[in-house]
Amino acid sequence: MIAMNVAPSRTTPIPTPRSSLALAGAGDLRVHLRQPHPRQREFIESPAPRKVIRAGRRSGKTTGIAIYAVRQFLQGRRVLYAAPTAEQLGRFWYEVCGSLEEPISAGALYKNETEHTIGMRGTEHRIRAKTAWNADTLRGDYADVLILDEFQLMCEDAWELVGAPMLLDNRGVAIFIYTPPSLRSSGLSKAHDKRYAAKLFARAASDTTGRWAAFHFSSYDNPHISREALEEIALDMTAVGYRQEIMAEDVTEAPGALWKREWLDAGRVTTAPELARLVVGVDPSATSTGDACGIVVAGITAARPPHLYVLDDLTLQGSPEVWAQQVVAAFNKYHADVVVAEANQGGEMVTAVLQQVQRHLPVRLVRATRGKLVRAEPVSIVYEQGRGHHVGRFQELEDELCQYEPGDPSPNRLDALVWAGTQLLESRGGARSTG
Repeated sequence: MIAMNVAPSRTTPIPTPRSSLALAGAGDLRVHLRQPHPRQREFIESPAPRKVIRAGRRSGKTTGIAIYAVRQFLQGRRVLYAAPTAEQLGRFWYEVCGSLEEPISAGALYKNETEHTIGMRGTEHRIRAKTAWNADTLRGDYADVLILDEFQLMCEDAWELVGAPMLLDNRGVAIFIYTPPSLRSSGLSKAHDKRYAAKLFARAASDTTGRWAAFHFSSYDNPHISREALEEIALDMTAVGYRQEIMAEDVTEAPGALWKREWLDAGRVTTAPELARLVVGVDPSATSTGDACGIVVAGITAARPPHLYVLDDLTLQGSPEVWAQQVVAAFNKYHADVVVAEANQGGEMVTAVLQQVQRHLPVRLVRATRGKLVRAEPVSIVYEQGRGHHVGRFQELEDELCQYEPGDPSPNRLDALVWAGTQLLESRGGARSTG
């Protein structure tokens, strides 16, 4: 156990105020911690064994959790911090090493830069930082305090299959930190459910047992960053992106979006009826380096007015050869009538790539001559009228439909659905079986 005798800091190496803690049994050696701002102090001092922190970019969430981690280490706890990438891990490690620099330099604590570990010799007390794109990298370890940072980007397995079991023996503490993902960043997430972190926050916010606690603060709550810089950032972001990444709001619908969640939920079904026509809509990758290619399978009924059914979202990231194989596989699996693909990205090359996989594949090229929202509106009206149905749940497609704003990256799934839906609504062919 390490004593925590708080005393005023003699030096201030950076503008943020610091406090100085004595290291028990180590003479005059001290630990220099930043003083947490009020919103950081809330989660640092919370006794809840499960904490979910939803915070904006540069709000101080990682610095705050570094303060918390060092304090826990000084109390004899074993701390494991995980973030998806080495770059994300860097800020936490910098803060921890800076706070413990004096006893590390004097040899009172050991540091292993390769394993990102700081510990006290002769004990199991330590702080360790790991990357966790792959949940299995956390296996074989255990902790009294488990911290999962940038949790919105992690696979749920990092907690459910690996993290939770390692806390069983000691009834340890788990902390989840995330910034609500925009459409741009959600595509990087390895989570099966892209809203998993948000659902965990909602669970914590509604808990009345004291076991869970929820904390929310925006970038503006950090008193050490420039308000002018934050205002400048707002000019470079969409309104929804700003609400998500700066104000740290879990936004499910963009104001003015052409689709609403209630329409999607109201029209959701488990099976499709007999369909008159069925197509595969394709929004080709803009480059040959592996950008996402939107691939959506949809069909329409022969009834008047017709109903539109989305059967599958097979969007994937890969080379033209990879996505062409996916398109052809979808065409054959669903016995589609035609592949409808945007001609703006590659023109006749799109047909050539597809027909290299399957000769004589029927391909109809369409060209975008109007703005994206103008093209999408007739398809969205079908949903608004209760005639648009998803056979199951397609979360990433539905996020694009309800969150897309002009200025965001091209929404591949939305475009593929619009190409398919437009073709089906214009054709309204005779009865056929879906196969």
